[in-house]
Amino acid sequence: MPADLAVLGLGPLGLPLARAAAGAGIATVGYDTDGRHVDGLMAGRPPADGSLTAAGLRRMLSAGFRATTDPAELGRCRTAVICAPTPLGEDAALDLRAVGRAARALAPHLRPRSTVLLESTVYPGTTEEYLRPLLEEGSGLRAGRDFHLAYAPTRLDPGNRAFGCANTPKVIGGLTPACTEAAAAFYGRVTDRVVRARGPREAETVKVLETNYRHVNIALANEMAVLCHDIGVDLWDVIRCAETKPFGFQPFRPGPGAGGHGVPIDPNYLAYRRRSPGYPLRMVELAKEVNDRMPRYVVQRCATLLNEHGKSARGSRVLLLGVTYKPDLGDPTGSPAGEIASRLMELGALLSYHDPHVPQWSVLGRPVPRAGFPYEAAADADLTVLLQPHRFYDLQGLSVKAQLLLDTRGASPAGTAHRL
Repeated sequence: MPADLAVLGLGPLGLPLARAAAGAGIATVGYDTDGRHVDGLMAGRPPADGSLTAAGLRRMLSAGFRATTDPAELGRCRTAVICAPTPLGEDAALDLRAVGRAARALAPHLRPRSTVLLESTVYPGTTEEYLRPLLEEGSGLRAGRDFHLAYAPTRLDPGNRAFGCANTPKVIGGLTPACTEAAAAFYGRVTDRVVRARGPREAETVKVLETNYRHVNIALANEMAVLCHDIGVDLWDVIRCAETKPFGFQPFRPGPGAGGHGVPIDPNYLAYRRRSPGYPLRMVELAKEVNDRMPRYVVQRCATLLNEHGKSARGSRVLLLGVTYKPDLGDPTGSPAGEIASRLMELGALLSYHDPHVPQWSVLGRPVPRAGFPYEAAADADLTVLLQPHRFYDLQGLSVKAQLLLDTRGASPAGTAHRL
């Protein structure tokens, strides 16, 4: 059966878009190279990361959504959206290889007058200087003349019940004005408002600004957490008061580290172009440095708390609650829990964890014992560390049961736990 839309990459970026498109009556096919993932979706099994519920998947399938590993299916679609992941590599640069693989799979099947959209997080210039040549070389067509090409930064917030595809404005920037309008025609079917950027570079830089804004402000909150602890000030009360200001302030809260798919982006790392502007975003570098050291700070606080209660980290039973990067999701991408766990292990702590969304968890290649009942486990543990306040947890009850509780999210009732 022909489809109007092909979504390349059925992960946390692609599946929500496919769900929104199918719900809007757009015949949608999803392409992914992971055969087990595709088979699971077609069998009605939602992904473990929580990006799609079982009910949502059933509605997609009933609306005609199909998932496939066959790139030939892409040639039947008038619009293709690349939603490939671009994690940070070992050199702290975005890894664009998945975008390249998606482009090479699509290019031989690209048809004249079709529209190609890129939603993956990328550097300014990627659409024109990296994606465009791959598509043109593989298809024999020319972008802007034979097919439309545009960038549209993803703005998804997994688990957000207030904002989704429909009511979050979509920014688009096309290679030509006609490309922009072709992108607007598609996104106008799945979202209430389309915002036109001057071009793909401007749209790509929107993503850089939005993502770095988050990381820089989280870093400020994290630095304030360390300062306030050192001088004996209740940061959480400070934030509660500051957020009453109706202008010039947006509250951000500290935590054990910044995770998720929205990685900090420094355009100085343009590895795929083998050059850089030569002037890195210092604020972004500093923010990453601050956020990256928060797991170490959490472990330091753990050791100090245990010591204050006459115990050494070595041999102490430590329970970690919530090991995902975001509450009420099963996605561990970028979660600081792994580094915190590994550092506690190095100190000789006897580690266990509980997370209602993560049935199995390994650190340093070793499985971490999972507590069956978190409140009983908290009562037995020398120290319980709340890393993610899933709705599943009764924080009042937890604070009563736990021998010693470190709340890294400020979610427990005031005065019932040690806070970050």
